Amino acid sequence: MGDSKKFDPKKIHKLTDPSRKKFQDPALIWQGLGKAGKGILVDIGAGAGFFAVPFSQQAAVHKVYACDTSEPMIAWMQENLEQDIRTKVEIVPSSENHVPLQDALADLVYMINLHHELDAPVQMLEECKRLLKPEGTLLIIDWKKKAMEMGPPEKIRIAEQTVQEQLLQTGFHTITNHDMLPYHYMLTAVR
Repeated sequence: MGDSKKFDPKKIHKLTDPSRKKFQDPALIWQGLGKAGKGILVDIGAGAGFFAVPFSQQAAVHKVYACDTSEPMIAWMQENLEQDIRTKVEIVPSSENHVPLQDALADLVYMINLHHELDAPVQMLEECKRLLKPEGTLLIIDWKKKAMEMGPPEKIRIAEQTVQEQLLQTGFHTITNHDMLPYHYMLTAVR
């Protein structure tokens, strides 16, 4: 499949469209995180910063590292994130299975609409684990594996059960399904 399952940076308008909040509201997701939403956050696959920016504005957040592999996405964030936001959001160019940040840095690592794009999801989960402090939280939100009018093709979506199995395989525990989004599953797991 290669790059065919990767998000096309030419469609960045889909990532920044305010109507996205109707089905993937950052405020609702933040509320669903509860006590996990604090400290240092790592946003893997940050895209246009749709989640990094509002999460960074939460009082309990010290910093958000907005990581992406796509040069056009990195450039978009560098050009469009306002300077006052950049004091709490640091843009980090990354590779598919490596984020150039120190071990045990983050209280929360999250990947939203990314898991289905990964060529080596277990390896990426290991990288998330490396980035998390002991007892830190991983958040994964991705498209439910069913036919619908929006999102990626059903054939490249990853079933929630498969993601849960991968989390267990990589040593995460306390896996919780927060059934609160109409088109996506929302899973948290503890390192």
